[in-house]
Amino acid sequence: MKPLKGIMPPITTPFINGELAIDKLEFNINKWNKTELSGYVVMGSNGESVFLTRDEKVKLVEMTKKFSSPNKLIIAGTGSDSIKETIALSNECADRGADFALVLTPSFYKTEMKHVAFIKYFTAVADAIKIPLIIYNVPKFTGVDIEAETVSKLSEHPNIVGIKNSSENVRQNNEYVSYTKEDFAVLVGTASMLYSGFTSGTVGGILALANIAPNECMQIQKLIEKGNLKEALDIQNRMIPVNKAVTAKYGVPGLKYAMDLLGYFGGEPRAPLSNLNETSKEDLKLILSRAGLL
Repeated sequence: MKPLKGIMPPITTPFINGELAIDKLEFNINKWNKTELSGYVVMGSNGESVFLTRDEKVKLVEMTKKFSSPNKLIIAGTGSDSIKETIALSNECADRGADFALVLTPSFYKTEMKHVAFIKYFTAVADAIKIPLIIYNVPKFTGVDIEAETVSKLSEHPNIVGIKNSSENVRQNNEYVSYTKEDFAVLVGTASMLYSGFTSGTVGGILALANIAPNECMQIQKLIEKGNLKEALDIQNRMIPVNKAVTAKYGVPGLKYAMDLLGYFGGEPRAPLSNLNETSKEDLKLILSRAGLL
């Protein structure tokens, strides 16, 4: 198994006229391949996975694997509320080259999604898939939040190897690190947590910001590893407004527009999402400029 660590972007899915633009995917991956990113997450939240068909998902994994440098990890977002569907998609993605399955917490029956349900769900999936499983905790979208005690229990399963935590709860993130075994990978899911995560035991991050500022994200990691905390914090603070803009403020349309501005292909989001209006575009340009990216 390839080591699960480092900085990875949840890559955007390029569309032209609402259809997959595989040539643009290749263009972006060729640029990212020149960086020290550890790998790529396909079909994450920033990849508009909820708008993709099953066939599109499998094709994206296959093409991402094809275009990626051999040393890059390929992580496929395969989770759904259905255990059977999650197993089937995970195994199909494994056959197309995925190294790990990123599995979202089930959430439709929110009031029932507690310790017992999570143990049952993730154990059943992990038992049946061909590749290691990474738990995906993103309360912002699911409305459920998996407790550290539950993650601790799940970390004992030999095929559950990590968690992507997109919560901005520092205490919870620290508990994930403290309550799990040493080789269980805790990954932050937002760049606002990168500095605090690396200084408290997390081993990497799956970050929207890494789509447009991969080198800056890598610098933060390297500086912390060298003990240059002040320099790392300076970069972190400079990137926080950018991260907010391409996540909480403007979301996927903002991230895609920022990619267009910075030499990648962003393009249009898939309906029902809409492009940014002109006022928002000018605001985003200013934020990128102030951060030294534009």
